Amino acid sequence: MLLKKFACSAALFALAGVLPAAAQVKIGVVTSATGPTAMVGIPQKNTVPLLPTKIGDLTVEYISLDDASDPTQTVTAFKKLISEEKVDAFIGPTGSPNAMGILQFVAESGTPMLAPVGTAAVVLPMTPQKKWVFKTTQNDDIIAKALVGHMAKAGVKTAGFIGFNDAYGENWLKVFTGLAQDNGIKIVATERYQRSDSSVTGQALKVLSAKPDAVLIAGTGTAAVLPQATLAKQGYKGQIYQTHGAALPAFLKLGGKDVEGTILAAGLMLVLPEIADSNPSKKIAEDYVARYTKMYGERPATFGANVFDAGLLLEKAIPQAAKSAKPGTREFRSALRDALENTRELVATQGVYNMSPEDHSGFDERGRELLVVKNGEWRLLK
Repeated sequence: MLLKKFACSAALFALAGVLPAAAQVKIGVVTSATGPTAMVGIPQKNTVPLLPTKIGDLTVEYISLDDASDPTQTVTAFKKLISEEKVDAFIGPTGSPNAMGILQFVAESGTPMLAPVGTAAVVLPMTPQKKWVFKTTQNDDIIAKALVGHMAKAGVKTAGFIGFNDAYGENWLKVFTGLAQDNGIKIVATERYQRSDSSVTGQALKVLSAKPDAVLIAGTGTAAVLPQATLAKQGYKGQIYQTHGAALPAFLKLGGKDVEGTILAAGLMLVLPEIADSNPSKKIAEDYVARYTKMYGERPATFGANVFDAGLLLEKAIPQAAKSAKPGTREFRSALRDALENTRELVATQGVYNMSPEDHSGFDERGRELLVVKNGEWRLLK
């Protein structure tokens, strides 16, 4: 009798169109769509509408906020997403300092964070706090090994360094120093600058006076152009290297002739026509570029792809987590963290992810290409 009554009630609910909806997953997103880091944050924000809204039997809602490139606002936005929206996972923020500033709150809330930032310091060395963070960009050492390897083959004996005075620049200097020493390259000048600086003349003059064979600039977005353009105007003729933080169209447009010949290592998305069809990431990257271009009328920077890859990681991990807990619970967030950590051979736009308890970035050499700026375009360095 009870079963019959339940069936009748369910039928009535169905007729009324008020059957309970499938459980919903909430994903918080914070990007720097305004402020000094906007050239990086805008393609990230624009990528959110391209992320999956249905994963298995679950619907997915994305709540997107702008932190105006301000680490303090990042903290406020994150706390709002946790306390008011009760998100199950978090994508962002855009800047390395912003990400470092919320590690404590990410861990305290037990919320997985997929960070599309440059510095490896958000995941290395692994700590109880950082176990909740997964990085969707290549770690500095993978990129740096390609750059320093090229320096060594080119006969570079001395190098200068100009980098951000924050977590991004700090970790790059650490990695570069170790690799340079291992390859017999002496760093003869080390200078730092702020992301918001409008002049680095003093720093460039100091580097120039040291007469290095090559200079590595560790900046992101259009801010990576400033030291290089300044060195060019002061007559520096050595080789300039850039990190993957410079991998966006605006770097070429703003830098113009001053960045011609720049060597950097970055993801394959910058040179898709030159990538072999056998590369597993090519098709996925082409799909992302096509969808983004159709929606916005321009090609995305690789920074947007880092958010797209976050969506791919969640798309694989959420069904696994849902087997043991319901969205909206601490248990689900914990299960989601575990599922992300067990990601194996996930092909994405930038390479192939293989996470582990020790490595929450998961990229190997398949996640980088050595590139050069030639005739105002990114080209494979052959």
